[in-house]
Amino acid sequence: MSNYILGLSCYYHDSAVVLIKNGEIVVAVQEERFSRKKHDSRFPINAIRYTLKSQNIDLRDIEMIVYYEKPLLTFERLLETYLAVAPRGLRSFIAAMQVWLKEKLFLKSELTRKFKSLQKELFPNTKPHIPKFLFSEHHLSHAAAAFYPSPFDESVILCMDGVGEWATTSTWVGKKNEINPLWEISFPHSLGLLYSAFTYYCGFKVNSGEYKLMGLAPYGEPKYTKLIKDNLIDIKEDGTFKLDISYFKYHRGFRMTSRKFDKLFGKSPRKGESELSQFHMDIAASIQAVTEEVVLKLARRLREETGIKKLCLGGGVALNCVANGVLLRENIFDNIWIQPASGDAGSALGAALVGWHQHQEQERVVNTSDSMKGTYLGPKFMNDDITNYLNQINAPFHTYSDPELFERLAEELEKGHVIGWFNGRMEFGPRALGGRSIIGDPRNQKMQSVMNLKIKYRESFRPFAPSVLEEDVSNQFEMDVKSPYMLLVAPVKKELCKQMTEEEDKLFGIEKLNIPRSSLPAITHIDYSARVQTVSKTTNPRYHNLISAFKRKTGCPTIVNTSFNVRGEPIVCTPQDAYRCFMRTEMDILVLQNQVLFKREQPKVEKDETWMQEFELD
Repeated sequence: MSNYILGLSCYYHDSAVVLIKNGEIVVAVQEERFSRKKHDSRFPINAIRYTLKSQNIDLRDIEMIVYYEKPLLTFERLLETYLAVAPRGLRSFIAAMQVWLKEKLFLKSELTRKFKSLQKELFPNTKPHIPKFLFSEHHLSHAAAAFYPSPFDESVILCMDGVGEWATTSTWVGKKNEINPLWEISFPHSLGLLYSAFTYYCGFKVNSGEYKLMGLAPYGEPKYTKLIKDNLIDIKEDGTFKLDISYFKYHRGFRMTSRKFDKLFGKSPRKGESELSQFHMDIAASIQAVTEEVVLKLARRLREETGIKKLCLGGGVALNCVANGVLLRENIFDNIWIQPASGDAGSALGAALVGWHQHQEQERVVNTSDSMKGTYLGPKFMNDDITNYLNQINAPFHTYSDPELFERLAEELEKGHVIGWFNGRMEFGPRALGGRSIIGDPRNQKMQSVMNLKIKYRESFRPFAPSVLEEDVSNQFEMDVKSPYMLLVAPVKKELCKQMTEEEDKLFGIEKLNIPRSSLPAITHIDYSARVQTVSKTTNPRYHNLISAFKRKTGCPTIVNTSFNVRGEPIVCTPQDAYRCFMRTEMDILVLQNQVLFKREQPKVEKDETWMQEFELD
């Protein structure tokens, strides 16, 4: 008999649903992919509809629904925090209470009502049945998502994010099917919120722009590191830390930083879309250096404290792939595994696994690679579905067999064409990993600017990631481990790098952007690094075959990979999403499974000036 558990994350950041069947992850999807609202935090009704329909089950088949945190503890933190700073923060308090009184404070009743309505909609002729609800803790959900799918029988677990109920940094030991806490750092002292404060200060959107700050850092020098450590954060030798809260407003207002913060650095926060200066690049470099120092010190403490040789990382800070790369090269642990959906969406997975292993006390089966199935856990569309859709809209297309397809696309990539690649099941988490990707030739010097400005409609400084054949990674990059989830930054192989001339070496900041750093300029950042994805023939054979064809054609086992979306829009989910994105950007080719569409053959689309205004420019 099948035992289904549904994990749920919603009402805060990225809503998501995960379904496990007898302990196996069978579906994991984010609401934003269906609603087309980036970082959608609403009740994930579309994601739940898809999940139930895809497995041909209804709520009567679900053993339990596990929510990823305990709302009453979060409410307690909010009340204590606001009372501590009252009467300051009154406007923020009133706004928060309106949301809490409407849906969050009585969450179990709200969720019951939502699920009853959904059951009636999807299965009108069945007797209403609502599974029992369980509530995990926020950081326990992060820890469970980091450890249970990992390839380790035993590991230490480090979770860092903005804040859960109270914890902002937590440490655990996982062994077999048990996770036990070690110690934690509590709100308002948060490495995640510190990094988000600098994200806000540099003019990017909190909870989505942190990776932009990370990408900006190599253009600057860490000139303000000492100023940050002398004033904002007191870092102990063991990595624990304390913030001077007088510099921040995230605990009592709508802004992240206070006037005292602005005065310390001598400037007001940058307004979004305004020019980025060398100052902002230096600020980004400085907070990145501080983050790396904290992560390394915490890791060393955990290794010394536990003696355990393996580490799992979870929480939003674990998406800082630059810090992850530094941690890997320090060799503090023998092995590191990072949850690819480390943010709150991935907590839905952790919640479901808490239900399976801790509440039902089920044994854990350890997969020697991991149990995430490459994160390919979302919708898949068959060739018949795609051809029917394309015929309905009268879109000209060509159908190729797999061998023909890969050889043809290798030729098109070599010509410098940009390709939308829609293949198999959609990825879970923030990274496109060859399911919903835009791809190009990494040797092409113009590829980065073309993709950023004409395809993605985003800042020119943003780096692109390489997808490299797993067996060739050490030939291209200074790393010899697998990186299937694009969560490790590594230096490009020295023999592929190009030395700067004296004149080029004198350039500052963004001026360095158009200077090729290696024979793979489209994926080499200005510090000679790249955010690497290794591609396995086991988890994504078609993507592996495509890159292999490109290697046969060019000798290069690497292609450019960025997410299939434009700025401010979620990654595409359906063929309809993909075609719409393809037609409104300057992509050359769209591949929908085995169907290939050439832009030059498509009917002309009127340029819609309001189209980009539909998206939130974050």
